[in-house]
Amino acid sequence: MALYRFLTNLFAPFIALYLRLRKAKGREDGARFKERLGFASLRRPKGKLVWCHAASVGEALSVLTLLEKLRERHPAWSVLLTTGTVTSSKLVATRLPDGVFHQYVPVDRWPYVSRFLHHWKPDLVLWVESELWPNMLAAIKERCIKAILLNGRMSEKSYRRWQMIGGVKQLLGTFTLGLAQTGVERGRFAALGLPDVRVIGNLKFASDPLPCDEEALDAMRRTLGPRPVWLMSSTHTGEDEIALSIHKHLHISFPNLLTIIVPRHPTRGDEIATMLHKNGAVFARRSKGDMPDAHTGIYLADTMGELGLFYRLCPLCCLAGSFVWGGHNPVEPAQLGCATLFGPRMDNFTIMVDDMLGAGAARQVLDESELAKALLHLMKAPDDITALAKAGQEWAATKHAILNETLDVLDDYLKDKSN
Repeated sequence: MALYRFLTNLFAPFIALYLRLRKAKGREDGARFKERLGFASLRRPKGKLVWCHAASVGEALSVLTLLEKLRERHPAWSVLLTTGTVTSSKLVATRLPDGVFHQYVPVDRWPYVSRFLHHWKPDLVLWVESELWPNMLAAIKERCIKAILLNGRMSEKSYRRWQMIGGVKQLLGTFTLGLAQTGVERGRFAALGLPDVRVIGNLKFASDPLPCDEEALDAMRRTLGPRPVWLMSSTHTGEDEIALSIHKHLHISFPNLLTIIVPRHPTRGDEIATMLHKNGAVFARRSKGDMPDAHTGIYLADTMGELGLFYRLCPLCCLAGSFVWGGHNPVEPAQLGCATLFGPRMDNFTIMVDDMLGAGAARQVLDESELAKALLHLMKAPDDITALAKAGQEWAATKHAILNETLDVLDDYLKDKSN
């Protein structure tokens, strides 16, 4: 810990340069950049404050429903939600429950985290999943603030890395309690020194369905009519090409097919549009205000926060991120009745995926060729799409109890202090 603090101070000029470069590239929020240095842009509300830190998009979305229900149970408590990315800030901006407000988490330098904690003075910290920042956790512990590791996740790779790093027991000692997603992860956290760790399950199971603009959904349905349509959602670099290739394959059997591509990061819209243009695709871009017409083969939905619309619109989707990365949350399409397929790389959701596949609530393919075959089969058998979608919804509905179990645990830290 002493070495880490020394090094983050020694390399302060390089950290500042790195942040300026990120800001220049649009990867930091220019209007709120000082928040990353620990300067608050909002006043601290009076009374008790829960600070919930969720690193990025997936983590933030997984706790919004929890924070809403927490506020309903304990209205005297205010909630500060922090994230570290511009994308996550934009997504949560329109979804924050009443009494919950957002700031960027400061970069993990001692002056920044000290400034942040001095301003906000949280009474309870909820730290989501597994992003462990030594200076911040040490500062929380030094101030004797109670902290809970929420929805704890620890991959085998991360576990082995932390085993080789000194001071991890000291870091995890910041947490009064850990709530792990699985028994395997409970064992890993316990072995690394977390004093009290329990298993409840994955909060991503319990999130409310993604929101949707009903007028926009109605407009899309009127535009498409009975056209066959499928969705490639949350794509990363390399997966847009897969969607285009499969579109060409399916187009032989379904000449009026519409393929919708939703990139994980809408800022990739120009890059994807260039690729589509070079490949001779007839496409339209949602970010430009375009709507697909009868000649449109690819609809590039490069906008923010509209996945809920497209999961409702499309009867069938492939969850991307699963061919080049570690996957995205398969509960989201399942909740909304969108029959769900995904590729081989769902490392971030291994337990969830095993559970879904065991329940017949989703299908996994090994590569692009298998995906093309699976989509072709399903599109020729609409009853199979309906059955897969129904199984997904029923499976998702059985997992909602995790939310109340988590809230019941948190009650012990809140109920006697909310008056």
